[in-house]
Amino acid sequence: MSKKNKKSEGFTLVELLVVIAIIGLLSTLSIVALSNARLKARDAVRVASVKQWQTALELYFNDAGKYPGSSTPGTAVAYQNTTYMGIVPSNPTPRIDGGCSDLEFSYSSEDNLTYDIKYCLGGNSGGVSKGPHHATPISVTNP
Repeated sequence: MSKKNKKSEGFTLVELLVVIAIIGLLSTLSIVALSNARLKARDAVRVASVKQWQTALELYFNDAGKYPGSSTPGTAVAYQNTTYMGIVPSNPTPRIDGGCSDLEFSYSSEDNLTYDIKYCLGGNSGGVSKGPHHATPISVTNP
């Protein structure tokens, strides 16, 4: 009588550990990539929001002959019966990144003939470099 070799039909512990390690590595890489994409998207939203705000302020200036004395996130940019921007956008969260403190968008216009919007980017986006910036009727500058 000969003995027959019985083959196990399951996986060995080593095979399972290798598969789990590979899945863990792929998960980690995808989470890191997603995190970087979120940071870039947040900065793109910041740049787009400031540009929309500038456009609304220029339209206001064309009709009123001056810039509004105040404009804050959550309010409208409007003159008489015309609304140029329904709600001024706020800084996307989280606000702290890339050396920027918790800097909210801020607007100032002391003489109503110019304005200054302060904001900060955590990375380069839309041709605007990383760090704090001032948007004025003429340009976007680093302080």
